[in-house]
Amino acid sequence: MASETPHTGRLRPEDLFTLEAYARLRPAFRAQVMAHKAHRRLALGPHVTLYFEDRLTMHYQVQEMLRAERIFEPADIQAELDAYNPLIPDGDNWKATLMIEYADVDERRRALERLRGVEDCIWVRVAGHGPVPGIADEDLERGNDEKTSAVHFLRFPLTAAMIAALKGGAGLAAGITHPSLEISIDAVPEPTRESLVADLA
Repeated sequence: MASETPHTGRLRPEDLFTLEAYARLRPAFRAQVMAHKAHRRLALGPHVTLYFEDRLTMHYQVQEMLRAERIFEPADIQAELDAYNPLIPDGDNWKATLMIEYADVDERRRALERLRGVEDCIWVRVAGHGPVPGIADEDLERGNDEKTSAVHFLRFPLTAAMIAALKGGAGLAAGITHPSLEISIDAVPEPTRESLVADLA
């Protein structure tokens, strides 16, 4: 595993705010996280989006779960950390939540049937290198023989050469190669590319 960056490294109980402290800090912390997340969202067409996760986004997610469920027992806090820490990148990969979003329920149902297996068809590509397919749902299977899920978790493993190229300014592309949805983003927006490069050790 690569060394840690400010965006990586597992969260520990001592990294979290108490419920009382978070009640005071939440407005400012939420504003910080929302501004950060804005550069970590990559739309692959109008209905499929990658939300790249990191230590800050997971810190926010854990704090929100603790707040919503009024969790304060150490064992229960650790259980939340155990659930969300795997979504923090390791310094040599990216981790993302893939969401398939349709406002209309019937349209979403039809799309999830049509896009069965799409989670295995998402890729990123560093300029000068081959595509890197995302590895989907390593914790549990979310699709089935009839439809895919609206939410998946992906990991994109990068080689040392890819990381060096990105740090040297190489461009980044992404897309989908599914029989029902072929999409290619030839140039990931620079603010997003820069945010993702910051994940890499």
